[in-house]
Amino acid sequence: MIGSLNGIIDESSFSQCTIDVNGVGYDVEIPLSTFDKLPLPGNRTKLFIHTQVREDAITLFGFATSEERELFRTLINISGIGGKLALNILGAMPVQNFCAAVSSGDVKALSLINGIGKRTAERIIVELKGKLPEGVQGTTAVALSNANTQDAALALEKLGFKRDAINKALGELVTELPPEEQTTENLTLKALAKLRF
Repeated sequence: MIGSLNGIIDESSFSQCTIDVNGVGYDVEIPLSTFDKLPLPGNRTKLFIHTQVREDAITLFGFATSEERELFRTLINISGIGGKLALNILGAMPVQNFCAAVSSGDVKALSLINGIGKRTAERIIVELKGKLPEGVQGTTAVALSNANTQDAALALEKLGFKRDAINKALGELVTELPPEEQTTENLTLKALAKLRF
């Protein structure tokens, strides 16, 4: 099994990249969160790999962090969640936010993820509550999992900002602003001001 790849990025897209390792190009399926962290083609990177072996194909799934890979492996053990949907979940919500949403039973936050309906969100919460990695459920993550911050994050992403930068800006705001000022509009405008400087 391939556990990691360290090589040169040949090409990349939102959902896939090709890594050249000593002259061999490996096609790797990736979540959007990992794409955001990839260097430009021609530069070296390391990805944590989950290898899926089936009768008709061997598929490599790559992640920027071991935490993402761990959550991916946890997700694909849930009935009805395959590799593609697990990647979609990871691309839509950082690991800490996802763990916070599960631990707080936030069905609405999980239902905002494309491909996850209310029933699937409820099943994820039931199956994963108490089984997720410890130490990733800080107060900022809980705050970032609420509907207003999720809506603000989606709006900022449509404006072209990267999710890591968006989450950093929103994370600062939820600790700075009193709850009554954490409306979607206010969070979006104030995060926009942070992201522009």
